[in-house]
Amino acid sequence: MSDTTFMKMNADRYIRLALEEDITSEDISTNCVMPEYQKGQVDLICKQDGVICGLWVFQRVFELLDDTVAFDMKVKEGDFVHAGDLMAVVTGDIRALLSGERTALNYLQRMSGIATYTHEIAKLLEGSSTTLLDTRKTTPNMRLFEKYAVKAGGGSNHRYNLSDGVMLKDNHIGAAGSITKAVRMAKAYASFVHKIEVEVETLDQVKEAVEAGADIIMLDNMTPDKMKEAVKLIDGRALTECSGNVTRENIQNMIDVGVDYVSSGALTHSAPIMDISLKNLHAI
Repeated sequence: MSDTTFMKMNADRYIRLALEEDITSEDISTNCVMPEYQKGQVDLICKQDGVICGLWVFQRVFELLDDTVAFDMKVKEGDFVHAGDLMAVVTGDIRALLSGERTALNYLQRMSGIATYTHEIAKLLEGSSTTLLDTRKTTPNMRLFEKYAVKAGGGSNHRYNLSDGVMLKDNHIGAAGSITKAVRMAKAYASFVHKIEVEVETLDQVKEAVEAGADIIMLDNMTPDKMKEAVKLIDGRALTECSGNVTRENIQNMIDVGVDYVSSGALTHSAPIMDISLKNLHAI
C-alpha cells in the first residue's frame, strides 16, 4: 500500500474538521454574492519556487464540498515548481470554489512549505551515510499531512506517535530511576518487535545505555566533537541518532559526526509556508 493510499484512507476526517472549523453554519460572504449554482473556473498559481506537496489534499477539500468538481492538473505531486507556474485549473460550483479556497490553500501551502524546507536540508546531507528524520513536533491534527510532506521532500519519518515505538527520554529515565532500570522495564513490557531508543546527554549516559542493551541511542544537544566521542564509544553496538535544535543553518555540522540518523523538529515546526494562490475566478 502506498503512502498516498494510506493517507487518503485516514485524511477525510481531518479535512472535514478543518472545513467545519471554517464554516460553522454557512459562508455568508459567498452566499451574498452567489446565492445559486453557477459553474466556474479558477487557476492555481505558484508564487515562489519549491516542492509542491498536498495536491490530492487540496483536491479533496473541494470534492467534499462539490462532488462534480474537476481538476486539470499541470504538475504532479513532488514536482519542483517555479514562481508564476500554472499548477492546475479547477472547475466546479463557484460557491464551493469560494468556500473551500482557504482550507484547500492552507493544506497545500503548509505541506509544500515543509516539503521544500525538507528538500533543502536533505540536499545538504547528500553523499553522507546519515538519514534525515522528522519528530513528533507537529501541529495538532496535522501530523498525518506534515509527516507525509517530510517524505515528499526527501526526508524520512521517525515514529508516528506514542504507540509506534519505545523512546525513553530524560523524564522517562527519571521516572524509572536510571537508564538501566528504564531499559530493563521496557524490555519486560514492550513486544520483542519494538526497538528501544534511549535519549542521552553525557558520555557516562552513553556507556550506561550501551551496557543496558539499548537498540538506538539518541545523542541529545551534544556538540559535534562530543557526538564523535559518543559514536566511537558505541562502536556499532547500537544505532545512533543525534537531535537538538537541528536546522538548515547547522545541519552540515552533523555530516562528519558519523551518526546513522539526525532528527529535526524544525522540518515541521519551523518550515515557512509556500506562497500559492487561487486566482482569476470566473463563471463559465
